[in-house]
Amino acid sequence: MELATLDILDRLVAFASVSSRSNRDIAGWIEAYLRDLGFDVRPVPSPDDQKVGLFARIGPSGDGGLLLSGHMDVVPVEGQDWTREPFRLTRADGRLYGRGTTDMKGFLAAALSAARTAAGAKLARPFQLSLSYDEELGCLGIRQMIGHLPAALGQPALCIVGEPTGMAVATGHKGKIALRADCRGQAGHSAMAPHYMNALHLATDLVGLVRAEQAHLVAQGARDEAYDIPFSTLHVGKLSGGLALNIVPDRALVDFELRHLAADDPGPILGRLRAGAADCVARAAHPAAAMRIEVVNEYPGLDASSQALAVQAAQAALPSGTPLIKVAYGTEAGFFAAQGISTVVCGPGDMAQGHQPDEYLEEAQLQACEAMLGRLVAGLSA
Repeated sequence: MELATLDILDRLVAFASVSSRSNRDIAGWIEAYLRDLGFDVRPVPSPDDQKVGLFARIGPSGDGGLLLSGHMDVVPVEGQDWTREPFRLTRADGRLYGRGTTDMKGFLAAALSAARTAAGAKLARPFQLSLSYDEELGCLGIRQMIGHLPAALGQPALCIVGEPTGMAVATGHKGKIALRADCRGQAGHSAMAPHYMNALHLATDLVGLVRAEQAHLVAQGARDEAYDIPFSTLHVGKLSGGLALNIVPDRALVDFELRHLAADDPGPILGRLRAGAADCVARAAHPAAAMRIEVVNEYPGLDASSQALAVQAAQAALPSGTPLIKVAYGTEAGFFAAQGISTVVCGPGDMAQGHQPDEYLEEAQLQACEAMLGRLVAGLSA
């Protein structure tokens, strides 16, 4: 099977690999493509067996070498005003339109094209791929896959995560913790509201605590001026509760998140919020009052030194003067860094185009990614 990068991208975009669906069709196509090239492919099924991630390698056995990381899932198109068929690649005016072209099937296509190059080379070090599912749901797939990495791939020397950076080298991003507060009270007729415990009142007390903690982080928390927002952030995304206006609500839920700098240990931040929540319950002075804060999901941040192996390798494979940046969005990079693998984020496109109707990738960006990966693969033969 011989396909040019654009042909591969055309195939990938045609798979409607939205996170809410099984990804076994796109994963099966990629697995067959890689096996045909001679790769050792290790599928990693999801716990419910509806989805599958892939680890693949070619070249000499043992540790070392290059790992390219990407995800196969995309966000939905429902409710968006597309002027083109989202799951069909369209070329126009130097742009490649289609769901996932930027986030991140463009990089996947370039990586699979590089896999073909690697298969035809005499490699001194291995070339490896990690292709995950459910990244768009908060890096869920790689969390379930990462424990299988040592047996499947060994210990790669460096990892490039191909999220869109405009082909700049991203050395860092914040970690994220998604949280939910379950606030409990006592229901009753609103005409006698003071006799009961309003769970929504407890919930709004927590919202106040979140806002106060954000102010504390702005004033006294760690700062990293490489970020557009140089401090850790807290955000309440959803507040729900109550059945009717004339019923005192006995339950309310607050969904909120923390995006933290590497220098800001999230433990003390969450500790202060939990202590404040306990104070709110105590001040309520009602036996039914309760509040429980639980972690729903989390992924680690990334903070790579400019002297790290992956940073140096990526810069050497890119044009002189390519900037080092840090990005606002999260990626899977922190999972690989936690395994002791030198990791950066570098890929084609602008995240401003990701998740948008008429999502597109500039052809020049894809060509720049192809060139970078070609140089990295050539380095494996040296």
